[in-house]
Amino acid sequence: QVQLVESGGGSVQAGGSLRLSCVASRYTNSMAWFRQAPGKEREGVAAVDSAGWISYADSVNGRFTISRDRDKRTLYLQMNSLKPEDTAMYYCAAENTILGDSWSNGYKYTYWGQGTQVTVSS
Repeated sequence: QVQLVESGGGSVQAGGSLRLSCVASRYTNSMAWFRQAPGKEREGVAAVDSAGWISYADSVNGRFTISRDRDKRTLYLQMNSLKPEDTAMYYCAAENTILGDSWSNGYKYTYWGQGTQVTVSS
């Protein structure tokens, strides 16, 4: 079992920045950030695995940076140049196996955090 606790969400104006954190109770090979806005499907935002492989959704590539600190068992998402369309609940997800190109499929992840709200105003 893995517990995930996110933090760092908040309200910011367009163009601003936020950094999300997700502390895990133990290390897992794959970790990712997902988001879900009201009335929309859950979307994979970014992922990283134990081999250092990283991938981003096209909508955030170049603006968001995912990273992890193995010693602290913490996953980060640095979000810059935020847009109103980035407004959503952001979730941390973890899985023991390496997912590769399946990273954006939320059904592949066993463990989920409770979410942290990000609101970007224009």
